[in-house]
Amino acid sequence: MFEPVIAPSGTLLGLLQRGRGDGTLHALTAPRAEALAALNHCVLRDPRHDWQVENRSLYYARLYLDLSGELDDIEAHLFSAEDVLETDDCRTGLALAVLGHLASYGRRDALELLRRYAAVGTNWAWALDELALRDDDAGLRALAAPVLARFPSDAEGEAELAAAVRDAFEPRPWRLWAEDPRDSIAARVRAAQEAGCFDRWQRQLRSNGPRPGWSVQAVFDWAQQGIERGAVLHVPAARCLTAVAGPEDRPEIVEAARSGSEGARCTALRYLADSNDPDALGLIEGAVSTGSALVVDAAVDAFERMRSVAAVDRARGWARRPDALGAAAGRMLACRGGAQDSDLVLAALREAVRGEGPDAPTLWTLVDGAGRLGIACAAPVLRHIYRETASSHLRGRAARALAATDPSFPAGLAVECLWDCEESTREIAARHAETGDARVVEQLRRLAADPAEEAEVQTAVRSRIGPDMPAV
Repeated sequence: MFEPVIAPSGTLLGLLQRGRGDGTLHALTAPRAEALAALNHCVLRDPRHDWQVENRSLYYARLYLDLSGELDDIEAHLFSAEDVLETDDCRTGLALAVLGHLASYGRRDALELLRRYAAVGTNWAWALDELALRDDDAGLRALAAPVLARFPSDAEGEAELAAAVRDAFEPRPWRLWAEDPRDSIAARVRAAQEAGCFDRWQRQLRSNGPRPGWSVQAVFDWAQQGIERGAVLHVPAARCLTAVAGPEDRPEIVEAARSGSEGARCTALRYLADSNDPDALGLIEGAVSTGSALVVDAAVDAFERMRSVAAVDRARGWARRPDALGAAAGRMLACRGGAQDSDLVLAALREAVRGEGPDAPTLWTLVDGAGRLGIACAAPVLRHIYRETASSHLRGRAARALAATDPSFPAGLAVECLWDCEESTREIAARHAETGDARVVEQLRRLAADPAEEAEVQTAVRSRIGPDMPAV
């Protein structure tokens, strides 16, 4: 899949793509046709950089409800010829998840679309998972025949069916079908369930990883073999080293960290850092200066995992370095530094935004650190990140940091956060938004009554709702 193109943050489309609360508020005051066009654009062209960790489906489903939006564009998208040509889950996953939420809100048209797509669509397994949570037993039983018809009755087809049953996210439909009164359905599903369980057992037996009795060199060789075939194994290899290495092996491990192969060097650095070896910090610094890109990444990651006082002290000296180790030092101080490190963390935060923009991966830790240390001077940078980042998770972290650093947050950005796509951000808003605004009171009551809302959000909302809350 191509990287999504994100519109400017000041536009309706840009706000909706980011999942910002202001997106909903602007859409509800914009011409309905314009708002629905922007909404459909988002649902049919997933704007998330990482769909596995960023939420949008409930956010978009609620907006469809508020706009009384039709589902014609979603239907055309799901059942287009492209569904056969482009089989990546990302093409239809967001649309199916939105339909799932709409079905849970009682939209019958969404439920029927999910049923139809589960019967004939390429991404049928996702649709079936959505139905498993929302449909009744009769609706699911009706899908047994069309779903099983996808799998030929030969050996290859039965193997594919067993894999589908084994990997299903929601097992409810398969359990229903295993008890189907039609023997042709029930027998195939039960056989597939048994084959899936047997396959898991066989895969455990076929493991080609470390064995008892391996030497330190054997672990290093295994890590290097992983790199040569495109698999990075130094993290599990370091854990294996913990089991097989004794005090007498330390010189060999230190030498591997200094000049070994890539696999051995990465493994040794990780092992020495995790065990707080006295030479670990010097070896990490040397690896950053002389190692390959893979070794540098492993060294930096190993350093950031360290918890010792010596590591934090070394971070203070490294924080101004203009390289990966300097950036890692800033992140370490953000996580484990004290008030005396506020200036270094703020400088790292500003430099990251200037150099890499509002979506830089390093910002996640630095933003958290600004909030943890209560760096009031960081509020302008945090507000910039909040408004501009395309990551709803990073925006939520910025909101949490602003709640700790910005006195204007409760009456400002906290209000729009009540409509945010991320439940953690809505929870922050529910705890901080000033209730003098009528929109805040109305939204708090709506969230408290919404069965689709997360329990943590509702707990935060109920802590604010009381006899003193203004009437809507």
